[in-house]
Amino acid sequence: MAKMKKAAATKASDSGKGRASMRPPAGGKPASAKAGAGAKEEAGSGKRKLGLRGAAPWAARHAAKHAAEARARAAEPPLPGSARATIRTPDNAEDIKQNVRELHAALAQIKALRKSLPKTFYDIGIVLKDIQARRLYEAKRFPSFEAFVEREIDLGKTTSLKLVRIASLFLKEGALEVGMDRLFAAIQAIDSGGDTELARIPPPPPSTTALPLRPPGR
Repeated sequence: MAKMKKAAATKASDSGKGRASMRPPAGGKPASAKAGAGAKEEAGSGKRKLGLRGAAPWAARHAAKHAAEARARAAEPPLPGSARATIRTPDNAEDIKQNVRELHAALAQIKALRKSLPKTFYDIGIVLKDIQARRLYEAKRFPSFEAFVEREIDLGKTTSLKLVRIASLFLKEGALEVGMDRLFAAIQAIDSGGDTELARIPPPPPSTTALPLRPPGR
């Protein structure tokens, strides 16, 4: 009888251990149940498979379509006044670049001639006259030649315009002989239209060249 009670107790202990080993984990559901639920959720959500680098297959087609549309828009001429029309390269871009280079070269030449103004004023007037005739100042967005010389030429607006007048009205040899100051006074008298201004112009300096002497006995 005692042996039968002992065998029954051992059997009950073994069945308890088996039931303990079949207990679910702390989450409340077995691992197999979780795996099955995850598979059902993935199948039910309908997620798309990702392509290379984690991008969806439709992303490449979408990007290619937008690139083709952008190329087509760029090939079409822009509408007048549109924002795209203001950022397109102008048709005469090369001419503008060439005018800018020539204008910078002319400014450098004027700066070098400026160091000896009483002797080179006529040459400066020639350079300024060329800038005015070819409208090179427009390459730097100046609305007029007067605005250009006022901002870019350190001689000043009035002097620069007078030098252009001298280069237009006088020959170089005669202008250098008379001198810059007297030419400025002459231009002022011409513009005022009065003879009183001409009377104030000082006479040219006497010539220092010695005249040849007549030989004696003649």
